[in-house]
Amino acid sequence: MTSNKLKYVIDLRSIFFGALSTLLISCSDSGRQDATTHSNDAPTMDTVPVFVLRADTLKKTVELPGELIPYEQTDLYAKVSGFVRTMKVDIGDRVHKGQTLAVIEAPEINTQFVQAESAIQSAKAKWVASKDNFDRLFRASQSPSPGIVAPVDLERSRNQEIADSASYEAVRQQAKAYKEVSGYLYITAPFDGVVTTRKADPGALVGSNAMLLTVQNNNKLRLRIAVPEMYVSSASAARKVQFSVDAYPERVFTGVLTRKTETVDPATRTELWEYGVDNSNHLLKAGVFANSRISIERSGPSFIIPVSAIATTLEKKFVIKVTQGKADWIDIRQGINTDSGMEVFGKLAPGDTLLVKGTDERKPGTTAYWKIIPANNLR
Repeated sequence: MTSNKLKYVIDLRSIFFGALSTLLISCSDSGRQDATTHSNDAPTMDTVPVFVLRADTLKKTVELPGELIPYEQTDLYAKVSGFVRTMKVDIGDRVHKGQTLAVIEAPEINTQFVQAESAIQSAKAKWVASKDNFDRLFRASQSPSPGIVAPVDLERSRNQEIADSASYEAVRQQAKAYKEVSGYLYITAPFDGVVTTRKADPGALVGSNAMLLTVQNNNKLRLRIAVPEMYVSSASAARKVQFSVDAYPERVFTGVLTRKTETVDPATRTELWEYGVDNSNHLLKAGVFANSRISIERSGPSFIIPVSAIATTLEKKFVIKVTQGKADWIDIRQGINTDSGMEVFGKLAPGDTLLVKGTDERKPGTTAYWKIIPANNLR
């Protein structure tokens, strides 16, 4: 009997302590849920890297393609029809100004010149005779004895002398023209250079517009470079350009700026710049392409920021500026891309704080913990 009572007491204690444990665990879980709920309701702040904007001088070296062309080049044509008598030069021959390069044979031109010379002699003799007749009548009319020479005869003699003088001058000018035409039978070099094209041989019949030779002056070359519109003002101080060609990949040549077109081609949005290149050693060849390097430098300070700081949408490009602890979108225009970042223009000032990574997900007015990144770690 005693053992049954003891067993009953132990069971009651077990039930009591089990119920108490359940109650405590339930209260503990409830407290944890309340703490979690309060924690989720509290606003969170993320850490965002930013940097301080500073003004800098934009300097850059850009590589642009160019073309080397002769300083002077001309195609030599036959101005009169005839047969090629002699070709004195061939391609690759160096020539001097005034040197005879080819001779054309046109017998009819020589005949016309001889006829003109004869006509000159005839017209001159007629004019001299009429002039002598007028001079004698004029002297007689000055005699004190009246009526020796009738005024009408003196006037007629004067008119004849004027007419014969005009005829003589006309024939003389015609002979001069024939002489000049006969000079076209000799093709001469207009300047010092080299023959690059030959299109006729001795005996060939050439017309008045047939091209015979091409002469280039390559002692000095022109390097022409199409400079993009965005570099036009920044490269104005670059009076010299360095370039290389495929024939001499390890050698650097130099050109000096001589002229510009002073206009931007609307088709290519470029301005043509021309540099003079000394080629007295004849290493460079006209017609080759050149890889040129031009130094670009802004005349005033610029803002250069990391490319990641620029956010782009369908409507605009902008950076995110921190103003009084809140994000603010600032519209910008991009300039020249450099090794250290992108040049930008907008309502910015030195000392402004910008986000290192711009994104349209960070809306204006949002806040965060702003962590400044040193300038040398922005790349």
